[in-house]
Amino acid sequence: MNPPRALFVTLSNIGDLVMTTPALAALHAAYPDHVFDIVADRRSSALLLACPFLGELHHRDKAAGAPGMLKLAHTLRRHRYEFAVDLRTDFLPWLVRARRRCARWQCKGRGTHSVEQHFAVAQRILPPDTAIPMPAVWYAEAEQRAADEALEGLHGSRWIALGPGANWRGKIWPLAHFIRLSALLASEFDAVVLLGGPGDASLAAAFASTCTLPCRDLCGRTSLPAAAAVLARCTAFVGNDSGLGHMAAAVGTPTVTLFGPGDPERYRPWGPQAMVALAPELDLERLDPVHVAQDVRAHLAALPPSA
Repeated sequence: MNPPRALFVTLSNIGDLVMTTPALAALHAAYPDHVFDIVADRRSSALLLACPFLGELHHRDKAAGAPGMLKLAHTLRRHRYEFAVDLRTDFLPWLVRARRRCARWQCKGRGTHSVEQHFAVAQRILPPDTAIPMPAVWYAEAEQRAADEALEGLHGSRWIALGPGANWRGKIWPLAHFIRLSALLASEFDAVVLLGGPGDASLAAAFASTCTLPCRDLCGRTSLPAAAAVLARCTAFVGNDSGLGHMAAAVGTPTVTLFGPGDPERYRPWGPQAMVALAPELDLERLDPVHVAQDVRAHLAALPPSA
């Protein structure tokens, strides 16, 4: 007999997807016999491939417009779902065959943070007083091996991962500040690991050419799940407001996210392992590396020894 199915519609960007995973994890905990078909975006869906309760993974192509959405709905109608939870659109659950349907417009009493807002949608079919779990990302043994190979031979074991890029220039801390930060923390870490996409390659190369610590540049050289596995092996992560900070927090790595423009009350990485460093007057040029180094030390010192 086939297991019951549920449909979960997540978001597109990496950080946004990670912030929907507490709702997904809570739904799985409440309905452990269900398999979950998930609608995601190609730019971030690799983080779901190793999810142990994933049924079918579908992609929404926003550029395809209404015809693309109707095609997706037609595909999803092959199955009958016990419930459909949609964190992206207000109508897809009503285009598929589902006994219960949840979408954003039905929710009241949302919290400030995106995790709370997403969870409020799922809460309509969760047991009362369900607590919000931690975000999650998943990677398989192949990605773990890829991470091990990428880090092979790197000096020591106290590694600080840095994310020097972001999806727009206003959210990028100056490269000179990252270089200064690595110098300030040189006695507390053995090496630097650089993570990011192919578009961050020039920043990474410039950083690596001046860094005084041993440096492993992995920008554009790992899959998203392998990057998550790399982050899980690092002692700490410092980076701009981007998906990497959310991934780092999800794998339990102490994380300091640098906020200039943006809304940390809504978009900061979620969980006790994550903190933010706020730029004066939203200007990242004015966020002093000395203060960020102090934040990193204080954050690591405040965490329990097992963290």
